Amino acid sequence: FYTLGSATMFAFLNQAVTGVFLAMYYDPSPTQAYESIRYTTNEAFLGEFVRGMHKWGSSVMVILIFLHMARTFFFGAYKYPRELNWVIGGVLLILTMVMSFTGYLLPFDQRSYWATIVGVNINGTGPVVGPYLSDFLRGGAEFGATTLSRFYAIHMMMIPGAIAALIGAHLYLVAKLGTTAPPWLKSNGGERLEQDRV
Repeated sequence: FYTLGSATMFAFLNQAVTGVFLAMYYDPSPTQAYESIRYTTNEAFLGEFVRGMHKWGSSVMVILIFLHMARTFFFGAYKYPRELNWVIGGVLLILTMVMSFTGYLLPFDQRSYWATIVGVNINGTGPVVGPYLSDFLRGGAEFGATTLSRFYAIHMMMIPGAIAALIGAHLYLVAKLGTTAPPWLKSNGGERLEQDRV
């Protein structure tokens, strides 16, 4: 149970390292994006392996972060004095989902193109900020070169930096506050032992 957080962090590090190598070959233009992905997968040295690690690693990271949040919830680790860490974890979950959403468009094939149009249109139905968010994500009224470069910038620079900073804050609070005993040990004085250890 207590390895889910570190496994999620390892998955993020895998995404960061493989993402850097993929960025060396990727061309974020509507006419070259798909070809650069094809070249990376079929011709670059270990390209298929690195792309596979990045592609499947994103799914693994999403699964792990949900499992980690579920463990935190069921163990009651979101309660005092760990409320701030729970909020940071929630923000990390949202950022991970945004990272997955922005990365899905990057191959710029038919599936990713139309799936992203659907996703952006769903965002546009949100109250008050929905239409503005859709315009921001598209980079204007229509999908095109600006949309792809915007998604690439968000995926490569904006979100990873925010995730890294929040992971640092998250780990600091875990080190400072300690972990929570499992619910089946709390009735046997596990909470008192855990407090004595901290």
